[in-house]
Amino acid sequence: MSTATAARPKAPGAPAKKRKLSWPVVLLLIAGALVLFAAVGMATGNHSLTSSGQVTAALGAAVPIGMAGLGGLWSERAGVVNIGLEGMMVAGTFCGAWAGYLVNPWVGLLAGMAGGAAGGLLHAIVTVTFGVDHIVSGVGINLLIPGICAYVNRIYYKDYVAFGAGQNQSPPADPLPYITVPGLSSGLKDIEAHHWFFVSDVAGVLGGLVTNLSVVVVLAAVLLVASYFALWRTVFGLRLRSCGENPTAAESLGVNVYKYKYIAVIASGAFAGLGGAYLSLVAAHFYKDGQTVGRGFIGLAAMIFGNWMPGGLAMGAGLFGFTDSLQLRDPDSVHGLILIVGIAMALLALWQLYRRKYTATAITAVAAVGLICWYAFTDQVQRPLIVATPYVITLVVLALASQRLRMPKADGQIYRKGQGK
Repeated sequence: MSTATAARPKAPGAPAKKRKLSWPVVLLLIAGALVLFAAVGMATGNHSLTSSGQVTAALGAAVPIGMAGLGGLWSERAGVVNIGLEGMMVAGTFCGAWAGYLVNPWVGLLAGMAGGAAGGLLHAIVTVTFGVDHIVSGVGINLLIPGICAYVNRIYYKDYVAFGAGQNQSPPADPLPYITVPGLSSGLKDIEAHHWFFVSDVAGVLGGLVTNLSVVVVLAAVLLVASYFALWRTVFGLRLRSCGENPTAAESLGVNVYKYKYIAVIASGAFAGLGGAYLSLVAAHFYKDGQTVGRGFIGLAAMIFGNWMPGGLAMGAGLFGFTDSLQLRDPDSVHGLILIVGIAMALLALWQLYRRKYTATAITAVAAVGLICWYAFTDQVQRPLIVATPYVITLVVLALASQRLRMPKADGQIYRKGQGK
């Protein structure tokens, strides 16, 4: 008698299993995007979108967003929603600049992480121990911490005016080192300067990865990879994620749910604090009121775009960092980016037509025509629209990604010990 079993037919109405993107598909999509950027660069004569300087600037802009998103990932994988990341980033900017000026920027990084971790500890006490609604606690932290930092800034740094401080800013701290790979960086820059189709664009992207990179950018990349291994390849990570999926079942198996939630939320604040310290020690070298400009919320959007996974989070942070850096480095490139997005939308419309999704095809085609016409009948993009680009991209990406998201099942739920008994 055969022990083989026939494949079970799918139950009527059962949702189809969505296939994950494999690495070959991801690499193919990246290559296709580079071909599109190269083609538009050759047609318009503007190659700055794939220049090494643009890539380096995009990586720098992605660090605070990625670290805030990584903090949100740790917290929400343990079942605690943390919209207080913005306030924890502010704590990181203040503590990082303060210790960076008084001691050195390396201590400033640690102080920034400690400041953010303190905010995470407060959030953990309020939500995990006292069972307060996670959103209410996060809003409170976003109001409390920036207010405290602004108050202390005004009464403390007024005595440091002679050292470069202002009414709402700290004295400048010493810079952190930058990394450039000798030989490789200059060689790639030579290839980039020839503007060869696709080849120079690839050289520009690779050159941006090895030229004038802050050590904090490298540290952020290491933390992303380490977080993946810690959360998905260790027993510790399995237990932490079980607290975000089914804390009652985790408790029945002997997992100390409170302990893992505390660890996750405190780590969440530390990552957000590191992102804030980057802003005050690398991007600006001083603390200033309003320095985060909503990057904590954009980090949450990057985490959601990445489907609560480190790899997707890195892609989302890179996307938002790229659009954020355009307004600082080369605003004229935003005009060329409109054409690129329009062509990409047209290709997406063809793909939707191939899949016989006619409503999606019509909507995407109309958007593509509108963007291409916008490019054709204008010479530049107005400054207010350029400034708003990162936030518009955030809304568009979340709208497009909403159909494939799968958040932890117990994310945001109030958990009390022994509630399953």
